[in-house]
Amino acid sequence: MGVNELSRERLDKILALQCVVSRKDAGALIRRGVVSVNGEAVKKSDFKVDTLNDEIKVNGEILNFKEHLYIMMNKPDGVLSAARDPKAKTVIDLLPENLFRRGLFPAGRLDKDTEGLLIITDDGDFAHRMLSPKKHIYKYYEAVLENPISQTDIEEFKNGVVLNDMTCLPAELVILKEGNNPIVKVKIREGKFHQVKRMFLARNNKVLKLKRVKIGGLNLDESLLPGEARELKEIEVNSIFN
Repeated sequence: MGVNELSRERLDKILALQCVVSRKDAGALIRRGVVSVNGEAVKKSDFKVDTLNDEIKVNGEILNFKEHLYIMMNKPDGVLSAARDPKAKTVIDLLPENLFRRGLFPAGRLDKDTEGLLIITDDGDFAHRMLSPKKHIYKYYEAVLENPISQTDIEEFKNGVVLNDMTCLPAELVILKEGNNPIVKVKIREGKFHQVKRMFLARNNKVLKLKRVKIGGLNLDESLLPGEARELKEIEVNSIFN
């Protein structure tokens, strides 16, 4: 099978993926003759399109087809890292219309009161590679703490903090600001439930504020205000694994 065959998709599937319409309504749209491929109107839903080379237009507007979408969000406090929730606002609800499509989900959750770098995508394989501890993709957090940090705390993080139900993988703890309510940076490659907070609780300390600032080689775009999002460039997506 050649590359062109691998890149071919049904026209109705492409319209549905791009959230132009549902798969069912895509058929009706195509039959009305308002969808063209390379300048020619197409009226068959199962028409195969070369997603790498063909130009698709809907009502005269070019459709920029992308098999998957990768979005950076500066997650705000008070919003759930979930695709949907009947009772609370989620990060998907915050997406602007031009970035929304079916199937998006947060790749790795942040607690409701945790802020910072969140990747939203519809690519399950990408999310698995990014989140698997075996891939050694480190996540970096900045935390404001209730109590000062000791050298013993730093050593315990390095050796692996022992929790009630697990021993954490080795982590790095760096003091950014000393004194009352110190600010620290934490580098971990796991992402268990409430893990950073639980690690500090095990050291008789409490996280007052937590923000994820980096995943792998990708830094949070500080120009994004809390709740804002933008599409990632290919080089940025790749930098996560560098």
